[in-house]
Amino acid sequence: MLTGSCGSGKTYIACALGHEACMKGKSVKYFRLSRLLLALSQAKADGSYSKMLTTLAKLDCLILDDWGLEPLEAPQRNDLMEIMDDRHGSGSTMILIQLPTTEWYQSIGDNTLADAILDRVTHNAHRIELRGESMRKRNKF
Repeated sequence: MLTGSCGSGKTYIACALGHEACMKGKSVKYFRLSRLLLALSQAKADGSYSKMLTTLAKLDCLILDDWGLEPLEAPQRNDLMEIMDDRHGSGSTMILIQLPTTEWYQSIGDNTLADAILDRVTHNAHRIELRGESMRKRNKF
C-alpha cells in the first residue's frame, strides 16, 4: 500500500516495482481503479465478467491506482470485494491512495463491505507513506 499526497511518486514507484516484477517473469497489470471498475461493468454486459475475475485472480501483481478518488457505488463495492477475496493470499496487490485508511470506509460507502475489503487488503500489507512536495512541481520544464 502506497499512500501520500498527489504527485508524491506513488504511481512512479508502483510502476517501477511492477516493471521489475515483469523483468523477473511475473505477471503484472496496472489499472486506475475507476477504469478497472468500468471494465468490469462492461464485462458484465458482454458476458466476460467471470473470465475477467479469473484473469485478475491469477496475476502475480495487481496495481490499483487512484483508489478512493470518488465514492463507490454498490455494484463497484461488490466487484472490489470479489477481486480482493479472489486475490487474498495468492498474489500481491498494490494500492495507491491519497486517503488515510481512516477515510477508506467513507470512500467505500458500506461499512460491512468496507470491513471485509479492508480486512483482506490490510491484513498482511506493507504500508509505505510518501511525503514531500509534488514531483510534478519539482520537475517543471
